[in-house]
Amino acid sequence: MDTPYPKPISPTETRIGWIGIGIMGAAMASRLLSAGYTVTVYARNPSKASPLQAKGAHLANSPYDVAKCSDIVFTMVGHPSDVRSIVLGSQGKGIIEGLNPGGVIVDATSSHPALAREIFDAARAKGCWAVDSPVSGGDIGARDGKLAILAGGDEGVVNWLSPLFGLLGKFTYMGPAGCGQHCKIANQIVVGANLLGLSEGLVFAEKAGLDMKKWIDAVRGGAAGSMVMDLFGERMIGRDFRPGGFAEYMVKDMGMGVDVVEEREDEKVPVLPGAALGKHLFAGMVANGDGHLGTQGLITVIERLNGK
Repeated sequence: MDTPYPKPISPTETRIGWIGIGIMGAAMASRLLSAGYTVTVYARNPSKASPLQAKGAHLANSPYDVAKCSDIVFTMVGHPSDVRSIVLGSQGKGIIEGLNPGGVIVDATSSHPALAREIFDAARAKGCWAVDSPVSGGDIGARDGKLAILAGGDEGVVNWLSPLFGLLGKFTYMGPAGCGQHCKIANQIVVGANLLGLSEGLVFAEKAGLDMKKWIDAVRGGAAGSMVMDLFGERMIGRDFRPGGFAEYMVKDMGMGVDVVEEREDEKVPVLPGAALGKHLFAGMVANGDGHLGTQGLITVIERLNGK
């Protein structure tokens, strides 16, 4: 079969596979369908694929089957363990095994840099390519095609993917395999700190008797303003904790930053007290049974600490 790399990507020639059709993944796959691409999806619960099937997506029986009928396979799943299982598989039934020569896997999951490098090496051993390209921007960014896409791998392959990345947001090439994941971990450290500051600011404003909506409007144009405030401030005030990304994933993401010593051998390990605190506070959400709330639910932990 004549796979497209390095032939230009086009809706009429390039077949897309997509695995991971949760809140983010479904919105991203939908944008590719709307652009005219043939998209084949896999879901452990096939009923979850119905909305995408209504838009023209095909349903496959396994990740291996998705790879066999696709030129490029995107993954957007939950944890590194899910990535390993779906991509590398067992008994020869993962994406890598199913990819045709020249095929490309694009992992948009927030995962471990070392695993991204392992997948890249496994793909190259089969004459294929792998790109780690986690994203930032939440459910709204996924829906509107305004995600920040943080790509690692071969620079030529990343640039070749630009027609697809352009439909999903804005991509930045960060360096060799694993660099996309390192970039996302650093991103999550900053997002977690912003969510904590916003949570504490809102709790303080309420305790002081201020109108919280007026407080948000007053400070958002100053140094305290941020995209986190724009995305989540009014959701926090309105107790809208519907997930754009699960709080439990922040424990994973920030934990990979705090625990990065596990993959470092050069002793250049950063000390991240803020990230460690953030990880534990998000772990508090999970312990309270709120791990599947949106990350903006962090305010509930601060409220509990204040007796609310």
